[in-house]
Amino acid sequence: MDSVFVLNGPNLNLLGLREPAIYGSDTLDDIAGMLEDRARALGLEIDMRQSNHEGHLVDWLHEANAAGAKAVILNAAGFTHTSVALHDAIKAISVPVIEVHLSNPHRRESFRHNSFVGGAAIGTIAGFGAFSYLLALDAAARL
Repeated sequence: MDSVFVLNGPNLNLLGLREPAIYGSDTLDDIAGMLEDRARALGLEIDMRQSNHEGHLVDWLHEANAAGAKAVILNAAGFTHTSVALHDAIKAISVPVIEVHLSNPHRRESFRHNSFVGGAAIGTIAGFGAFSYLLALDAAARL
């Protein structure tokens, strides 16, 4: 069965508590449950992970490539706007990476308008809350 890695960056472990007006009330576990249900319907497996450490995300991108994953869904959170290392890791692997965000960064502070991840990803889905992840999974299934 094809696998899709779903990688989540810093502070996403606080979803449901952290600024719900921006990020919604769903927890990361809620999103994982939604993704598992959708993945089963699509004939996919999900490998969902979260870290507050940039190097873990880089290592997991390499691991997804080595494992032959169908795709990676990446919410790099704050690293989106700062991490050349994530940009380079995405460019170094052959697995397609879909950037995802709960909020729409372009409707927020100007420093969030730049995405190092988006410059290397196959596409970006943003602004639909937890549904952004489901849209990204549907896109991954079609790759």
